[in-house]
Amino acid sequence: MPQLINSKGFYGDFGGAWIPEMLHANIEELARAYAGILETDGFKKDFSNLLRDYAGRPTPLFYARRLSGHTGAKIYLKREDLCHTGSHKLNNVAGQILLARRMNKKHIIAETGAGQHGVATATVCALMDLPCTVFMGEKDVARQEPNVMRMKMLGAKVITVTSGTRTLKDATNEAIRHWINNPSDTHYLIGSTIGPHPYPDLVARLQSVISEEIKQQLRQKENRDFPDYLLACVGGGSNAAGTFYHYIDDARVKLVGAEAAGEGTGTGKTAATIATGSPGIIHGCRTLLMQDSDGQITGAHSISAGLDYPGIGPLHAHLHKTGRATYLAITDKEAMQAAHLLTRLEGIIPALESAHALAALEKLDFKNSDIVIVNLSGRGDKDMESYMESMAHRE
Repeated sequence: MPQLINSKGFYGDFGGAWIPEMLHANIEELARAYAGILETDGFKKDFSNLLRDYAGRPTPLFYARRLSGHTGAKIYLKREDLCHTGSHKLNNVAGQILLARRMNKKHIIAETGAGQHGVATATVCALMDLPCTVFMGEKDVARQEPNVMRMKMLGAKVITVTSGTRTLKDATNEAIRHWINNPSDTHYLIGSTIGPHPYPDLVARLQSVISEEIKQQLRQKENRDFPDYLLACVGGGSNAAGTFYHYIDDARVKLVGAEAAGEGTGTGKTAATIATGSPGIIHGCRTLLMQDSDGQITGAHSISAGLDYPGIGPLHAHLHKTGRATYLAITDKEAMQAAHLLTRLEGIIPALESAHALAALEKLDFKNSDIVIVNLSGRGDKDMESYMESMAHRE
């Protein structure tokens, strides 16, 4: 695996562990343990077996023939929507639940926005017979009701967060507060490449199975193990980190992240952190975030609950600053149009998060010979209410 961070958990200028004193013991324990555990033969075997027999990996690499004709390049979709629970999220939680058990943790907490991470966490907790508490913003609870019901059916306790903007940022705040008050036996299962070190690296490494499979699948389909472009949506950045991971040192591959512009980067109703943010501290790491002149974090907006976050993982802040990856701002309207296009052309209803990556196809100039992979990070079942509203407005 590529070595992306230094010993203190920094990707260049971004990362680290900026945490309250009461969390130092937890974070230090995790930082000492995770790398060694992930490299053991026993962990690798258990993780591989769980991904294969429970999650349903490898997920297919699907040639989207009609979308390719529309775009003017050879488009493949990495079908993370076909992973058990409906998104890439299970890759990370499967690894972290095995890690938590090896660290003798008895209770799992998590934050969630779109609900997919919450569902995946509740799923593996049911599988492993561990109690699970999921924090979710009140706004997201309302717009992602099917996922809330799935979590409860799986046995998780869902705590509705009514503070702040009542979205993912605030759910994360409450999860951290809970962890501070219950430090010894609890593992905080963070869902994205955000948070204090070692979480950004831990989550990226567990999600790197995505790019590992892409290499193998491209060899079979194209007689080469690299594409010309990789596209993925970016909120905190876990599915993009997993998609990019094994190609970060490969200059032949153009890396493109699609972040949520909401109603537009100049409207004040946006979640486009790369486009509008500046360096600061959020949820335990130094990264790019949306903040006012006093350094107060501003509210984010996106039609997609999973991208409705005012920061971005430090890996992506670093890839942006160094120019290794390009990040495009996609509006709610553009994402919705891309979702309807894929549905009509390929018979696949994507998650609204993934629709942002699909919309980025319209903003790039491809050659006919280009091989382009879009990570279809989740399926659209959870977003049907939003899709029905958009269809009503179109008719």
